[in-house]
Amino acid sequence: MEFVKGHGTGNDFVLLPDPDGRLPLTPALVATVCDRRRGIGADGVLRVVRAAKHPDAVDMAGEAEWFMDYWNSDGSFAEMCGNGVRVFARYLTSAGLATDEGGGLPVATRAGVVRALVGAESIAVDMGQPRLYGRSAATLEGLSLPGTVVDMGNPHLVCVLPEAVDLAGLALHTSPGYDPAVFPAGVNVEFVAPSAAPVEGADLHVRMRVFERGSGETLSCGTGACAVAAAVLADAGRSAGTVAVDVPGGRLTLTLGGGSVTLAGPAVLVARGVLEL
Repeated sequence: MEFVKGHGTGNDFVLLPDPDGRLPLTPALVATVCDRRRGIGADGVLRVVRAAKHPDAVDMAGEAEWFMDYWNSDGSFAEMCGNGVRVFARYLTSAGLATDEGGGLPVATRAGVVRALVGAESIAVDMGQPRLYGRSAATLEGLSLPGTVVDMGNPHLVCVLPEAVDLAGLALHTSPGYDPAVFPAGVNVEFVAPSAAPVEGADLHVRMRVFERGSGETLSCGTGACAVAAAVLADAGRSAGTVAVDVPGGRLTLTLGGGSVTLAGPAVLVARGVLEL
């Protein structure tokens, strides 16, 4: 099968073009493709399939031609991936499969249809409205870290660290503990520290690390950055604004207002070839 490799701020994906939904994808195959020693290596797989040809997206075929069939690196499904959508849109336009004619390129996902504005370097996606709906806590290395529960079409727990806890020193090689009653399907956990360095055009500037369910720690998480922006703006008493979020893989810019959040940042295709397993 043919493949393309891409990333958004270091959050990397293997794209498998499969317009008619014929590839025999299984959790084991996806996990093998994503294996960084025995496969190509990625945080997840993006199958490029027409919405009309996939049972999870056929109801969205009237709104979007293409469906982002996203699989985590362990072979499980995820409802949404913000960086994945941006890389997916980059592939569609570079392959001549779709164009952004000014109104945004529609992409069907398991969380619904989103629209991507495709630029030469940056791609911005309207990710819909973040839903903040309570408090919970993550446990890590004996620490209980309170956080805000945020729904971005997938579940997030945003934990702003106390000053005594060093963001860079967190050991994220294992999954943080969480309350399964709050997150029965698992959760992406974001750890956040404020940054004193001002960023032009941004109201707030923070640093973030993330542990993604089904993938482990990644260099970036688009929906996680959206959740962080919504949480830190709410903590500041604001319902709108722009937040610069620095992740290990680079910088994402989040703009909240009008009932939705826009995620912007680079999306790059780095390789293409033939996968033989």
